[in-house]
Amino acid sequence: MAVFSLTRAPILSTRAQVLVLPVNTAGILLDPILMRTQTLYADNYRQYRRACLESWLTVGSCLLHKRQREYAGLGASSNGNQPQYIANLTIAHHPYHNPKTVWLNAALMDLKQQLTKLIRYEGVRRIAVFARPLLSLCSDNHFDTADAIKDGYSEIDSKALNVSDAAVLALFDELKDVPRLRIDIHLPRLPTLSA
Repeated sequence: MAVFSLTRAPILSTRAQVLVLPVNTAGILLDPILMRTQTLYADNYRQYRRACLESWLTVGSCLLHKRQREYAGLGASSNGNQPQYIANLTIAHHPYHNPKTVWLNAALMDLKQQLTKLIRYEGVRRIAVFARPLLSLCSDNHFDTADAIKDGYSEIDSKALNVSDAAVLALFDELKDVPRLRIDIHLPRLPTLSA
């Protein structure tokens, strides 16, 4: 069984082996974190953008990219902390369109098949999911906190779990039976009030 972990730490400083980014089929990234990945992981963005322009990337699929290792330059010193793979979950047609749960589930099923091979042959044990673009799915209030906790999320403290966090966990229900995998779900930071 997969172990889920909710965190509010910055996703770009994660030590996960696979970075999961929700994207669209238009090739346009409007989220500030996703825009930053264009320059941090330029090889992934080039492959993703080409797939969008050639229109062979469909909604509900996962484009998995193995990153090229850098042996020279400024990126060589921090290359050990960067993910080996980047999974692009296509969950919408355009950045202005809201993602749909059906598309997310289909993309997660595709990711699950690809992760099974990576776990078996590449030794992948930890992935990080960027969840901010998916929070619009949680605002529908059709998830029940008690059901989400009862269905296998009992290892997370239920007192610290609010309704939106339980809804995010329910979104990733497809991945709960992947063996030997830790899934870090990165939620946005809470706003701080200053006096």
